[in-house]
Amino acid sequence: MDGLHLLDIFQGIATLMAAESKLFWGRIGLMVLGLLLIYLGRKGVLEALLMIPMGLGMAAVNAGVMFIDAGRPGTLFVDPLVSGTEVTMSALQIDWLQPIYTFMFSNGLIACLVFMGIGVLLDVGFVMVRPFQSMILALCAELGTIATLPIAVALGMTPQQGAAVALIGGADGPMVLFASLVLAKDLFVPITVVGYLYLGLTYGAYPWLIKALIPRRLRGIAMPPEPPGKPITAGQKLAFAVIACIVLCLLFPVAAPLFFSLFLGVAVRESGLANFRALLGETVLYGATFFLGLTLGILCEAGTILEPVVLKLLLLGMLALTLGALGGIAGGYLLYFWSGGRFNPMIGVAGVSCVPTTAKLVQKIASEANPAAVILPHALGANISGVITTAIIAGIYIAVLR
Repeated sequence: MDGLHLLDIFQGIATLMAAESKLFWGRIGLMVLGLLLIYLGRKGVLEALLMIPMGLGMAAVNAGVMFIDAGRPGTLFVDPLVSGTEVTMSALQIDWLQPIYTFMFSNGLIACLVFMGIGVLLDVGFVMVRPFQSMILALCAELGTIATLPIAVALGMTPQQGAAVALIGGADGPMVLFASLVLAKDLFVPITVVGYLYLGLTYGAYPWLIKALIPRRLRGIAMPPEPPGKPITAGQKLAFAVIACIVLCLLFPVAAPLFFSLFLGVAVRESGLANFRALLGETVLYGATFFLGLTLGILCEAGTILEPVVLKLLLLGMLALTLGALGGIAGGYLLYFWSGGRFNPMIGVAGVSCVPTTAKLVQKIASEANPAAVILPHALGANISGVITTAIIAGIYIAVLR
């Protein structure tokens, strides 16, 4: 007891004071960022379901660093760098979130669960009634996922790392998570964290980009709600989901778990399986999203996240999402001129595939310019097509670069 010091009791403060300057300020900065995410989630600026657990996890893990074996700083949350059977088993018995990470993140299960829930929410009829329009916009909005790869390689990253970070441009978090696990496992943690942070933060910038590049009179163009002809039936949507799933799995088996999970959700929706629809669309999706946000926040421990390459990832992630929006706007203008000025070019931004955020975003901006403008059905078509095209590009990247 004579040698007991106050800092031996309050180890979080001790490890903070003993840390080198970069880790000291990194931990402080990440705690502040975590609190900011909680505030923005609470105010509705960012997605509360994801950002509140992520922000609190980020703040708590950087506050809760302690001295563990051999005086090495660490936490009792999770060790994402653990390797080897014996070490992994030890971590599973000590770190309370290690089972979630090991059995749901390191094999991509969490991404597949989220995709099942997203599939239940998707009405593929929006794509089926406007297939060419939707796919053109989705392909244009993939500019970020395509153009960022050579830029990343030019900055010194490997093609595998560049492809993983380029997929941030598709604005599809589960896809980024899955692809980075396969292509760049060494950078899985920072790529996924950067991807999800930007999915929340970039949409605050998209309205500024839209308003800077699209005049108000064009933002207010109203679109016909439905094309002429018979409505798409549930049976036709089910057939589309089954055929698309089989064809895409045949072409890109490396991404088959994602295709299967997405179209399984669609099949459940269109088959009228009410109990399964509630299970996947509510319990599974919300539960997976909660633990996704929580675990990503926990992974933001300064010792893990503060690597020099993270600055590149931050810049490349921002570039990829910006290029995705610019490509979508270019696609929107292409259809605007093709249609003789009857198409709202803002719909192209919805090709950036975070369902349904970008679709709701462009509808909101259209309503501000013209309260009678209804563009949501067209935007959802581009949105859902964006999910499919991003998955296809991920499959191509994995097949070629793995």
